[in-house]
Amino acid sequence: MSYIAHTDSERRAMLRQCGVASIQELFAAIPENLKPASFDLPEGKSEFEVMSFFEHLAGRNYVHLTDFVGGGFYDHFIPAAIDALASRSEFYTAYTPYQPELSQGTLQAIYEYQTAICRLTGLDVSNASVYDGGTALYEACQMAIHATGRRRVVIDGGVNPIYRKMLYSYTANLSIEFVEIAVSHGQSDRERVFEALDTATAAVILQNPNFFGVIDDHGDIVNKCHDYGIITIQSVYPIALAFLKTPGEQGFDIATGEGQSLGIPLSFGGPYLGFMCARKELVRKMPGRIVARTVDIAGKEGFVLSLQAREQHIRREKATSNICSNQALCALRAHLYLSLIGKEGLKDVAKLCLNKAHYARERIKAIPGVAVMDSSPTFNEFTVKLPIDAGECVGRMVDHGIAAGFPLGRYYPGMEKYLLIAVTEKRTKFEIGQLAETLECVVCQ
Repeated sequence: MSYIAHTDSERRAMLRQCGVASIQELFAAIPENLKPASFDLPEGKSEFEVMSFFEHLAGRNYVHLTDFVGGGFYDHFIPAAIDALASRSEFYTAYTPYQPELSQGTLQAIYEYQTAICRLTGLDVSNASVYDGGTALYEACQMAIHATGRRRVVIDGGVNPIYRKMLYSYTANLSIEFVEIAVSHGQSDRERVFEALDTATAAVILQNPNFFGVIDDHGDIVNKCHDYGIITIQSVYPIALAFLKTPGEQGFDIATGEGQSLGIPLSFGGPYLGFMCARKELVRKMPGRIVARTVDIAGKEGFVLSLQAREQHIRREKATSNICSNQALCALRAHLYLSLIGKEGLKDVAKLCLNKAHYARERIKAIPGVAVMDSSPTFNEFTVKLPIDAGECVGRMVDHGIAAGFPLGRYYPGMEKYLLIAVTEKRTKFEIGQLAETLECVVCQ
């Protein structure tokens, strides 16, 4: 069975229409040194042979590792119903919903997603999602700059370094001043943050739990920032919000986060989901799409895209953002996840993460030469100091089938012996025991 659509006679007819006799003549204008190697293709294979080849190739990628890596991306359980529902063709192949009369199902799904994210964060309005958690943080920074007319941003050193790298990359050609504040005992250094505040500051960016897994209540910083008219932004881990004070309860103006933990597989790094919420007063500064519920002239309920004056297809160079791609299918998965497990289910997941992480801390704390950093409270991630280089340790642990954590020296100079370990509800007591026992063997060699 051929999987190439065109017959030889059809290809000859197309070449005649182009006025050439062969494929080689069609591409003759391209210099030889610029022709890609893909022009020299081997003889075709059957569908069965191609499938067998790629199945074998894909099988070489599969190495089972017990996952204790976090740093913003987590190995959470995903209910089977999410794949079943999200893969329905009505959602899986849906086009951008700019024509509401044809897109009511997609628009309603996005509206319900927005509602769930608002409830999760305790803020007033949500957009339809953006590209990922780092992009969402950049978008929030731009919102603050547009809202205040200021160009100075204070950012906590505990904010995910991957997000900070993205933020600096996106703004490299913009006249924005960044002031980075190092953390103290894992939490935000109040004294240094307060010293950095002034009337030229547009935003203060914080994270909870931060990259070291440490929990903080930023309400005092928020109040101080508002005295200067500064927009406050918090990046959050959505599972942790089942236990912690929400950004809304702490008084934040904008909340962002990575939604991967809400029913989206790790998938070698994507596609993921950036969520963002804000106070109602900032809604016209939000990037991307916002779906609203309304009624038509007959009084029938319907869903539409609202406040599109922010969008690049209308405002062009004056748009709030030009990189605010909506991850509609990922947003659907997040909504399905939150709907399936519900409010109490989310608390159960968070409790399991917390309790299992506590058990792992106690097991690891007993290893000679290993110190658990416990000067501040943590959720499901914690930092340990090893007697050897953390990157070297992680490499040895992989040989034993365990992805032991994230070596902090990769982003924090001077922390080469520090390892960030994450524990989710999927990790069993047996797996945590394996982690501790193998880690002891590796560091005590």
